Amino acid sequence: MTDKLLIDQTDGIATLTLNMPDLRNPITDADVVEDICAAMDWLNRDQSVRCAILTGAGKAFSSGGNLKHMRDKEGIFGGDAIAVRNSYRRGIQRVAKAVWSVEVPMIAAVNGPAYGAGCDLTLFCDIRIASETAVFAENFVNVGIISGDGGAWILPRHVGLSRAAEMAFTADPIDARTALDWGLISEVTAPEALMDRAMSMAKRIARNPPRQLRLTKRLIREGTVSTLDQLLELSAAYQGAAHQTNDHAEAVDALLERRTGHFKGD
Repeated sequence: MTDKLLIDQTDGIATLTLNMPDLRNPITDADVVEDICAAMDWLNRDQSVRCAILTGAGKAFSSGGNLKHMRDKEGIFGGDAIAVRNSYRRGIQRVAKAVWSVEVPMIAAVNGPAYGAGCDLTLFCDIRIASETAVFAENFVNVGIISGDGGAWILPRHVGLSRAAEMAFTADPIDARTALDWGLISEVTAPEALMDRAMSMAKRIARNPPRQLRLTKRLIREGTVSTLDQLLELSAAYQGAAHQTNDHAEAVDALLERRTGHFKGD
């Protein structure tokens, strides 16, 4: 890991912070891509993690692409059309896939502007809590490009086709209150309360059985691309496994005994 992505873990909750505040936390640099993908892989492997929070350092969540690199044709933006295509496949598209596929519940604590790929990064998370200073923009056409990171796939799933088209065609940002009205985020909070609210949400999630949390997230993900029959078959298989776990027995006992359950992930 580089210091461009900071990771803290406390009581089963991992906090990941994009840490290039002087550049508004771009996520297209090769080392940032590697750090994010490595972090998602770690979250999948570390069964002690029950929930994760993703946020940005400084005043912005993420500007998405590195504009200086775009201007200078550096990094993933360098070379001819074929080279750029391949760089996107090896770069920002890996981030989209990694964040979408991470097994643990992921909360985006959106502390400021989330533009372009930065906006899409929040959408690949499960839950979004936004500061009053947050704005969201699908502003690729504003810089003469298109969404190359899967935004055209994920944005309509959150706000519907009409509003997704409005955001993508105009490139106009929407503020946190509008994002809340459109269903893009779950909550708006004062800037100084953002991380406390995100941590409170994470604790409410992390108190539940960890394996069942991961299976529940997988079912929700599969539900976006499966038929009902397919999802029911997968649900039956997962349910069969869940019923065999010690955490299931502990959860039932705790409810019957009116006490807090203590879950170990087995």
